[in-house]
Amino acid sequence: MLDALKGFGLTFRSQFRKVTTELYPEDTKVTAPRYHGRHQLNRYPDGLEKCIGCELCAWACPADAIYVEGADNTEQERYSPGERYGRIYQINYLRCIGCGLCIEACPTRALTMTNEYELADDSRQDLIFTKEQLVAPLTADMEAPPHPMRLGETDQDYYTLEYTLENTLGDPAEAQGSGPTSGEAHP
Repeated sequence: MLDALKGFGLTFRSQFRKVTTELYPEDTKVTAPRYHGRHQLNRYPDGLEKCIGCELCAWACPADAIYVEGADNTEQERYSPGERYGRIYQINYLRCIGCGLCIEACPTRALTMTNEYELADDSRQDLIFTKEQLVAPLTADMEAPPHPMRLGETDQDYYTLEYTLENTLGDPAEAQGSGPTSGEAHP
């Protein structure tokens, strides 16, 4: 009997508290910088894709949400600096658990997770994201693939970003961003 009165008391007290109203669709909250949201396939500064179609992300995914089919690059059609590229890349967000193991498995840092969290949809087919939806958009200084390698002669040059074409990207440190260059030690 005493437990029932405690329960009624809790209900009675909560009736006089201010109601918290979420204005979600109109007023979205800013996520933490390291929030794991929608995946993104990144590009090199000249526009070539970082994904080499190795399928390690698909092997690492515990929910079997990633499907990758690699293909060979040719000199006429080059999509990435390596021998291969991801011809078909799909992530099924009905299965994805957002664990980030695919990010850790990627040897070229091609796959990252953005802060975008609005992934709900009313169609199952729309929640299977294709490569075209996942790949990072081209910026003004990028060229749409396929095109020849512009930042070096080998895939190792791309990975370390030691070489750049003059008048294309400028300083290699700027092209790489704020991360350490090949001569600097990692913190």
